[in-house]
Amino acid sequence: MDIIPAIDLLGSRCVRLYQGDYQRSEVFSEDPLAVAQQWAEQGASRIHLVDLDGAKTGQPTNYDIIEAIAKQVDVPVQVGGGIRSRDTAANLLSRGIDRIILGTAAVENPTLVKTLCQEFPGQIAVGIDARDGKVATRGWVETSSVDAVELGQRMADCGVATLIYTDIHRDGTLQGPNKEALRAIAQAVAVPVIASGGISSVRDLLGLLALEPAGVNGVIVGRALYSGDLQLPEALQAVGPGRLQDIPPDFGSSAFA
Repeated sequence: MDIIPAIDLLGSRCVRLYQGDYQRSEVFSEDPLAVAQQWAEQGASRIHLVDLDGAKTGQPTNYDIIEAIAKQVDVPVQVGGGIRSRDTAANLLSRGIDRIILGTAAVENPTLVKTLCQEFPGQIAVGIDARDGKVATRGWVETSSVDAVELGQRMADCGVATLIYTDIHRDGTLQGPNKEALRAIAQAVAVPVIASGGISSVRDLLGLLALEPAGVNGVIVGRALYSGDLQLPEALQAVGPGRLQDIPPDFGSSAFA
C-alpha cells in the first residue's frame, strides 16, 4: 500500500485545513518545495498536491510552485484543485505532473472526465469528497445530492486510473478514516481506491491495510505527518511487504465497529 504525503497549497504556502474549512487553516511551511523534497527523501513514492485556491475559484493559481515540485522532486506528483477544463488539465500535465485529480468536474461535467481518460490514459484520477455520503464540490464549499458510491461507479466506467475517497468530517481531525465508507466504495468499483482523511497512527494504517484485498491500495496522509503524530518512515515500514500477516485475525472486523 502506498503512503502518499499531502501538500495543500493556499497562497503558495503549505497549509492544512480542518474539515475543509478555509477559515480554519494552519500554515505549516512557507516553502512547499522543501516540504516535498523532505517527503521524497524519507521514502515517499508519490506526492499529493492540492491547490486550495484553485479548488475554491475554479482555476489553479499555484502553477509555479506545482511545476517546481514536479520538476525538482524525484517522485511522481499528482495534483487536484480547480481542474475543470481540458486546457487546464493539459497545461498541468505538460508541466511534469504525473496524474491530475478531477473533483467538481466529475459531478458537473462527466463527459470531460471520459474525454480526458481517453486522451490521457492512466493519468486521470477522480477525487470523491463526501459529507454524510454526498459529494461535496467547489473546494468542499457546496454539497451536492450525488451519492458518493454511485459517482465512483460512474467514474470507474469512464476509465479513471484511480479514485481518491475523502470523508470531509474526518479530514484534518486525526480521528481515523471512515473505513466503512471506504470498504463500500472499494467493493463497488473495479479500479483502485486511495483513502484520505483522518489518518493519525500506525493502527489507522493497519486498519486500511486490511482493506487492500477489497481494492484500497493507497492512503494520503496530511496533518499527522505535519503534527508529528506519525513519522513517514514509520508509516512506510508499517505497510511494507509482509506486514499484512502481522495483523490480528479479528482486526478488520473490530476496526469497522
